[in-house]
Amino acid sequence: MAGTWAGVRERVLALREAPHWRTVYGADFLSSGHKFELLPVLTEKQVHMVERRLGVELPEEYRTFLLEVGAGGAGPDYGLFPVVPAGPGARPAGRRCALLFRPELTAEFDEHVWRAEPQRADYSDDGAFAAAYASWDDRAEELENALTDGTLCISDQGCAYFTLLVVTGAHRGTVWDDVRGVGEGVLPIKRNDRIASFAEWYLHWLDDAERRAWDKTTDASALP
Repeated sequence: MAGTWAGVRERVLALREAPHWRTVYGADFLSSGHKFELLPVLTEKQVHMVERRLGVELPEEYRTFLLEVGAGGAGPDYGLFPVVPAGPGARPAGRRCALLFRPELTAEFDEHVWRAEPQRADYSDDGAFAAAYASWDDRAEELENALTDGTLCISDQGCAYFTLLVVTGAHRGTVWDDVRGVGEGVLPIKRNDRIASFAEWYLHWLDDAERRAWDKTTDASALP
């Protein structure tokens, strides 16, 4: 195997033997720790099945990761979610993944939530205020749901934060933070002042994990 993922599966699995692997965030945390395990790779046919169910062709870096490294497991934060091909009779997944990713919606969402909320003092009676508030709330929910159109949720960061892979539009193949849990929308993950691709994001994590796990200066007696 040559290319982006050459030797990556072997590097990840080797970290199971590193003396300080538990110091890597997300590797060892109750049932959520990935422990540097990887699922088996998928076949080309299985990847096609995944794409058919999602209704979208996966970005090349992620697609080849599934074919050459693994279908989930060890990765940034608490690891990559498993990718399980559905059988021939399975129902299609929700089609939001195939919609256009629109990063500008985060600014619209922020404007709506933080500056457009109806205030009781602006309405003459309770009924008018209640109707305006219900309309505002419905639009907030609609915008919040639309923030992840055209993305695939690939990783759990903890504390209701997630990592998204963009699969449609101009930013296809890049990774973004889903921080809707704290009302901040969807924000780009950057490396060297530009939005990181899936491979840049994953390989940056792997380089850092290797430094930490094999660090000879770490005091083993201080580890949990």
